[in-house]
Amino acid sequence: MTASALSSSLKIRPLFGAFAAILALGLAGCSTTSKDNMTTGSIPTMSKPVDQMNETELASASASFSKAYNAHPKDPAVGVSYANVLRMTGRNDQALAVMQQVAIANPSDRTVLAAYGKAQAAAGQLNEALSTIDRAQTPDRPDWKLVSAEGAILDQLGRSDEARRKYHDALDLQPNEPSILSNLGMSYVLTNDLRTAETYLRSAVAQPAADSRVRQNLALVVGLQGRFPEAEQIARRELTQQQADANVAYLRSMLSQQGSWQKLASGDKTETKAVN
Repeated sequence: MTASALSSSLKIRPLFGAFAAILALGLAGCSTTSKDNMTTGSIPTMSKPVDQMNETELASASASFSKAYNAHPKDPAVGVSYANVLRMTGRNDQALAVMQQVAIANPSDRTVLAAYGKAQAAAGQLNEALSTIDRAQTPDRPDWKLVSAEGAILDQLGRSDEARRKYHDALDLQPNEPSILSNLGMSYVLTNDLRTAETYLRSAVAQPAADSRVRQNLALVVGLQGRFPEAEQIARRELTQQQADANVAYLRSMLSQQGSWQKLASGDKTETKAVN
């Protein structure tokens, strides 16, 4: 498998997809939710984070936020939350359109600018996203999430050295943050250095705040090195049966796209030499 083929397969999936085998923009913490500074009651209540919802829950959330956005199109909390749901359902162009309008109404809101940058990146406007996120950053009070997001965008632009410098800058601000370590690991996946990628991802998984998305990235890297039973064990950890089955199915799909699934599943390590 070549690095370019792997990069292409990773980009098939939307950011923050069900299987997190991608570079996370790391802006979820910047997004305003029903528990943040929203006091008008205009934003629907969410029972769980958007990136943990199944298709039925996402459809319901999308309908609720659509109504809220139609009633309050300039409200930053409503717009950011609605855009998050739209991205999770694959409607990146609509999410971008929503955030364009919200950013016009709230041009100096850092949360809005961060979400706007994420929407631009998800829609493929990577250079524009870098500019927007730079506007959201404040040099005297730098936000590690934004620094890590810059790294993720630079990686998608193929500027891996610059991206890794950003991740290390983010780690200086937020030491041992698992999402940054995960992004750093996935950066090495994109350049086909799977052993280094695994080192960073295992460090990320070892952190108390690591979530299932970080573990799924580790599962992918382990699988790409030909250790599929171990990868499947990692992919099934701490997930519901439905989520685990979906993640394992996606992992199989990614590997089979490269013609390697049958060899990995049968224990043939020939493909491992090709990817290392």
